[in-house]
Formats: sequence, structure tokens, C-alpha cells
Amino acid sequence: MSIDLYPPFIKQDDLSPDEGFGAEIDEDCEMINGATKGFGGDPDTCIACLGAKDAVERWKLSRRYEELYDKPLTKLMKDEFSGDFGRAMKMLAMPIDEAECYMLKKAFEGLGCNVKVVYSILVGRSNDEINRIKKNYYKLYTKDLGKQLASELHGDMERLVFNCFQGGEEAYDPQHHTEEKAMEDADEIYEKGQGKFFGTDEKGIFKILCASPPEHIANIDKAYAEKRGYTLTKAMEKELSGNVRDATIYLIGMKTNPYASAAAMVKEACRGLGTDELVSLFLL
Repeated sequence: MSIDLYPPFIKQDDLSPDEGFGAEIDEDCEMINGATKGFGGDPDTCIACLGAKDAVERWKLSRRYEELYDKPLTKLMKDEFSGDFGRAMKMLAMPIDEAECYMLKKAFEGLGCNVKVVYSILVGRSNDEINRIKKNYYKLYTKDLGKQLASELHGDMERLVFNCFQGGEEAYDPQHHTEEKAMEDADEIYEKGQGKFFGTDEKGIFKILCASPPEHIANIDKAYAEKRGYTLTKAMEKELSGNVRDATIYLIGMKTNPYASAAAMVKEACRGLGTDELVSLFLL
């Protein structure tokens, strides 16, 4: 299966730590509280307390701060800091699963949606995390994420995202996902793409890529390269274009080399004139 980005702690039904939050978490809460008293917050102290923490520690900070000072940490960050920095601090103060839903909501705002944010969150995720995103989105905003996506996305991007959104990735089974099947799927992808006389069967390609577990994708890639002379990623570069091409390549990357793919997305978001802050903030 695709890797889980959420730490195991987030997936527990009871999110109360068995050993409490710990003195270090309380000290960080006290430092943040002191740094945000008076006129204007101290960004350096808040960065030191939040920026170096992993997802579990930030979740504990968020929960413990509200217990101690009767104010959500996310609201504090929003009140104290503005602009992209304020947005970044607000998201660092959120539990990771809530932050992703917030990012999706922000991606839908304005004229047209930020498709890079949408696919960077939903493409290449494990079935379990896709289902958690669906549930959390409704819990936070009382809106059906599937309906929201259907109203915002169109064409091949809608088909790709919804293939992932269904949470239908197969569990890896060496008895089923054999080298022979990898060759068959590689041939089918070629026949639906570069081997097709006219046009491309994107829907058929997406179905194979989204359903295949990482181990099988790696074998398909190997089979494709051995027979066609270039990788699956290169084939998608040749066959697709625009955001759909980028999203499909990202899907392959998240299944075969997820951390490098996320790093490449950050680099791409920062390239050229201006930076796609929403994409960068999500990935970081």
C-alpha cells in the first residue's frame, strides 16, 4: 500500500497520550503564551516552539495550549501574525489531518480552484488516509468533499483525482501482482497511450495506476522501460500535458519515491516569478 503520511498517533481512537503531554510541551506552551503577550507577537520564539516539532508534538501543543490558556492555538497564531507567515503558523498549530482539510478548503476559494493543492493532497495517498480526509472534511465544514471536488474539477483532472478519491488501491499480493501481470499492465498502458492510433485513453491509464500498489507500480515501470526504452514517468511526460501530466507523474512518484516527489513539488512551487505559497505550505 502507499505510505501513510499521518503518524500512527493520529489514527488512534483515543488521542489522549498515556503518559500525559510532558513537561517539554507545557514549557513550549508557556513560551508561546509569553511571546504573544502585549503588542505584537515574537515570531522567532513561536517558530522555535512550533517549527522544529513533528506532527505528534504539534498536535499535543495545540491541544495542551487550549487546555492551559482557554484559547485555540490556531486562533492565537491567526490573531498575532498576518500574511503567508500567519497562514503558515496557523497550519503548524493545526493537527495534520485538520490542516489538510483546511488546505483543501482554501484551494476551493476564489475564481477556480488551486488544482496543485488538490492533487498534492489526494493523489498517491493510502486508502485509510483518503477515508480520514473525507470524514474530517465533513466534520469540520459540514460539506461533502466529493461533491465539492465534482463542482471544482473537470475533464481528465477530475477523472484522475476521483480514481484516487475512491480509495481503491489494491493491497500488494505477490501471488497476484506478478512479473507477468506487470508486463501485461505495462503493455495495456502503452496501448492506451502511445500505442493508440488516435488520442489517449486517460481513464484506462488512471485506473491501472491508481489501483496498483507501490510494489506493482515499480514492476510496471521496470517492464515498461525494458520493452519501450524509457520509464513510465517519461511515457506520461510524452503522452499527457499540463496539470494532468504533473499530477499523474506525482502519483507515480508518491508510490515509488514519495519523499523525493514532495521535495520536487516544493522546488517547482518556488520556481519562476512568485511562489505558490499554498502548495509550499502544505508540503512543508
